[in-house]
This record gives sequence, structure tokens and C-alpha cells, in this order.
Amino acid sequence: MLTDRGHRLSVLAVDPSSCTSGGSLLGDKTRMIELSRDMNAYIRPSPTSGTLGGVTRTTNEAILLCEGGGYDIILIETVGVGQSEFAVADMVDMFVLLLPPAGGDELQGIKRGIIEMADLVVITKSDGDLVVPARRIQAEYVSALKLLRRRSGVWKPKVIRISARSGEGISEMWDTMTEFQRVMLASGELTTKRQKQQKVWMWNLIQENILEHFKTHPSIQEQIPLMERKVLSGTLSPGLAADLLLKAFRSKH
Repeated sequence: MLTDRGHRLSVLAVDPSSCTSGGSLLGDKTRMIELSRDMNAYIRPSPTSGTLGGVTRTTNEAILLCEGGGYDIILIETVGVGQSEFAVADMVDMFVLLLPPAGGDELQGIKRGIIEMADLVVITKSDGDLVVPARRIQAEYVSALKLLRRRSGVWKPKVIRISARSGEGISEMWDTMTEFQRVMLASGELTTKRQKQQKVWMWNLIQENILEHFKTHPSIQEQIPLMERKVLSGTLSPGLAADLLLKAFRSKH
């Protein structure tokens, strides 16, 4: 639909990496057959490689590359909707939460964190026997959002239903997204939001590099296996082991 309207679309799909082998299936192109054949669309599957938050370490850089490549719409599909899987909210203009109508997690407390971050809640698979459950969950989320603190002073999060099978609600969803962009740009909130995201990105990079420097420091590398064994055997508490490693690290600087 978007490429038919003259847009160039990039999809950055993040797949979970196996805790055992470290590998990922990266099969997103196989379920986006039509889009993968579109010359105005680009699909990039990426593994999390152990990164938390539902995204990869290089998602921000990938967004910049896609923008530089002339893609005016960039969709980021994250790993999942766990309580901590919303690091992507600090990378995008609009955070959309997709929920199935019969997932069994309607209004669970564990979802509160991610619901508070959502600019738009979309109930998927609203067709056939699932129309009634989808309508019920839509009503529940509309009520729930009224009780949560709004992140924006000009935008009120909405809850809509869509069906990929019938196409119902797809145009409405895109219209809502364009309305969000118009309202946020006009108020100046979107510019402020992007500036704050740059600061978050800077500190994320600092934290990653400091941790990498710590783990690869010669004096620490030798002690890490020993400390890990003591923690596993119960000889040392995790807190004390961390304090000893940090003390050793600081003494070398």
C-alpha cells in the first residue's frame, strides 16, 4: 500500500538469537514475499545477538543508513512485547504496540510498562471468529489508557483494530500515523523527542564501550573466570565479586 503511494519503505526486522547456539532464523523475507519483490522496499533481518530491549546494537545506525538511502518510511519490528522490550521507543518517532485478540495477556500488569510507551495500540487479526474478542480487547485498552499518564501533551494514544486478511483498518492505521506526525511536528514535540533520543543513544554507546573495555582489560580478563567460578560455587556473593572486580579495575587506572 505504501509503495503504491510513492513511498520508499524499509523494514528492519529484529529476530531473537538462540541462548544455546547464538543463531537466528532470519526468515522475515519468507513471510513478506510480496514486499521482498518490491523495488521500492528493503527488508533487513538482524539478530539481537544477546542485546536486550528487543532491538540490536546497530539498529540506530541502520536507521540512519536507510534514511540516507532515500527511504522515507522505516518500520522497525522488534523481538516481542515483554515488559523490557521497548528500547525501540528511544529510536523511533512513533511507537506502535501490536496485540493479538486472543493472546491471553489483555491488561496484565506485566504489560503496563510497554503500554505506557505506546503512541498507538493495534489489535490484530480482527476477522472471522476473532472479531468479537478483538472488539472487547479494544474497549478494554481504550478504558485502560485513560488511567495511564500521557507522555505527550498534544497526542492521545488510540486503539484500533486491523485485519491483514480482509484489509480492514489498514488505511485507518496509516491515517492515524500520519495524523500523529502532523500533530507532533506542529507542536514541536517531535523535534524535542528526536533531540532527547540522540542523548539516549550517546549514553547507550558509552555504557556499551565501557563494559567492553572493562571485560577486555588485561587485569580483569584474568580474574573474571575465577570470580565466576566462586559465584557459581557459592563462595562469593555476586555483589562482592562485582565489587572486587571493579576495585581491581579502578586500581589500574
